[in-house]
Amino acid sequence: MKVSVLASSLIGSEIIKIGNEVNEMKRKGAQIANLTIGDFDPEIFPIPEELKDGIISAYNAHQTNYPPADGILPLRETVSEMLKDRFGLEYSTSEILISGGSRPLIYATYLALIDPGDKVVFPAPSWNNNHYCHLTAATAVAVETDTENNFMPTAAQLKPHLKGATLLALCSPLNPTGTMFTAEQLAEICDVVIEENHSRGLNEKPLYMMYDQIYSLLTFGVDHVNPVSLRPEIRDYVIFVDGSSKCLAATGVRVGWGFGPADIINRMKALVGHMGAWAPKAEQVAMAKYFGQKELLDKFLSFFKAKIQESLNALYNGFIELKKGGFDVDAVKPMGAMYLTIRINYIGKSTPEGEVLKNSADVNFYLIKEAKVALVPFSAFGNEEDTPWYRASVGACTLQDIKHLLPRIKIALSKLK
Repeated sequence: MKVSVLASSLIGSEIIKIGNEVNEMKRKGAQIANLTIGDFDPEIFPIPEELKDGIISAYNAHQTNYPPADGILPLRETVSEMLKDRFGLEYSTSEILISGGSRPLIYATYLALIDPGDKVVFPAPSWNNNHYCHLTAATAVAVETDTENNFMPTAAQLKPHLKGATLLALCSPLNPTGTMFTAEQLAEICDVVIEENHSRGLNEKPLYMMYDQIYSLLTFGVDHVNPVSLRPEIRDYVIFVDGSSKCLAATGVRVGWGFGPADIINRMKALVGHMGAWAPKAEQVAMAKYFGQKELLDKFLSFFKAKIQESLNALYNGFIELKKGGFDVDAVKPMGAMYLTIRINYIGKSTPEGEVLKNSADVNFYLIKEAKVALVPFSAFGNEEDTPWYRASVGACTLQDIKHLLPRIKIALSKLK
């Protein structure tokens, strides 16, 4: 059967592929600590009880018809108030778009701004920008980052690639690393974007910035920063992606919001509408009410963040102890999100059976088999296959699971020659 070039050439999610293989092994009885998918096990991290009750109440009140294309007004009002209160950002309801999670917003941003062949610049590692470039026939430019800057891109790294680009895609806290921009780092990037836009002619597209801050309320002692607060001049060129999925462990509730220049948001609204990618109305009603209760939200976030940070710290400290013990591993101290960046530098080593681990995927599947631990190689986020760095997501494991997996990793690595 003939299908489109797009469909025949599209690569599925590497993360989901690994997760599916792990789930198949678990189905057959294997006990594996799954640190792959950026999701929360609701048995370990349930959504707020008040939000759940609000969703049920909204369904009981028959809030089951189509929502407005840009989201119900009470939720957009709540988001507008929240942005001002928490981030000092002034966005009206006409500059806010509600959708079914943040993915449709990212896709709509690409569709609204990118023509085939347009250049999109993004850091490596980063989440799914390579796939969105493929979907929109963009020219993808992945800019390699480094440990020195916690895998956050710098202005110096990005600037050589921005000439003629249409979109710069950034994320902080960053998926997959759990690291964040400092105010100085982000301000320098804003300055080069502003400089690039000043150099363009009237008939040229501007250089836009997509700023994904879906993890902005999940930070651990580090201040989240955003481009518009640092450089108000850049406001007309920034499209924000945000939502409730991660900060409330509500990945399946599917309520996200984007905000930015009214003209672009309006065009994104039409795209989301044609996709039918609205957030369900009952969930919007409940989210408007829940997010409007600041003390209630802060109470949940305090408990939720402490629980995530405890798991991240246990994993981080465990790898630092392995490093001190002579193992060729490392980890980057967590700053935000639900991820830990781990270095496992065992590419080229041989298993007890004599099999050579040729790349990061081989190392990962060795650990799945021998240590019953599954990670995601950075090769799934745009890096080369010989990159010895991995993402660990703690949302589907208990603290006890994490403590138990560390000795297994130690034994598995000890077997490699």
